[in-house]
Amino acid sequence: MKTVAVIPARLASTRLPRKMLREIGGEPLIAHVYTAVRSCSLLDDILIATDATEIADLCRARGWRVQMTSSTHRSGTERVHEIAQNIAADIYLNIQGDEPLVRREHIEALLEVMKDPEVPVGTLKTPAAAEDFDNANAVKVVTAADGNALYFSRASLPFNRDGGSRSVFKHLGFYGYRKPALDQFVRLPESSLERAERLEQLRFLENRIPIRVGETPFDTIGVDTEEDLRRVEKILAASRR
Repeated sequence: MKTVAVIPARLASTRLPRKMLREIGGEPLIAHVYTAVRSCSLLDDILIATDATEIADLCRARGWRVQMTSSTHRSGTERVHEIAQNIAADIYLNIQGDEPLVRREHIEALLEVMKDPEVPVGTLKTPAAAEDFDNANAVKVVTAADGNALYFSRASLPFNRDGGSRSVFKHLGFYGYRKPALDQFVRLPESSLERAERLEQLRFLENRIPIRVGETPFDTIGVDTEEDLRRVEKILAASRR
């Protein structure tokens, strides 16, 4: 499979403006993501897709492949779709640019999911820590026996009516797509569940496009707030000791 990894990166974040260029341990956030993705030898191509000239200038200065994309995109999936119109591949990976704890193992697990030619969209889950059960910033996922997603939510899923222990899985923001799924996604209107949860992947499920979910033991922290940035900074500093 020819596989292209796309790292969508924009500056216009509402909760943490300019987060892609915020420094963690002396390096911009986007640099941590790019370096981690580049460590996976299974990829044929890696590029950063952005609508910000500052990000593009940083990429060019460091010799990273970058492509300017439309400023009208509302999601990373739409940005990946634009890339897919110009670069031919069997699989397109969406490695979100605000995931500085991404690892080579995440990409390998995602590619394992996409080996099945019947899978149009793939993603990953990991066992959720107890503190994330009721954390609306930690998206949860429940899956069917065949590994396909039943639902994604910011609410705590599943609800255990009788109390006691329960298994909760956190969704990680990495995706694999085949081009027909990307083409279909951008033709569809924003779905009602997508709008309610602010989760773009629900557009696939509401339109009966299955999402296969692989599992990984490695959690991540998507950087959406100042607190997230500080947590990641501590984790990366500890890993370098």
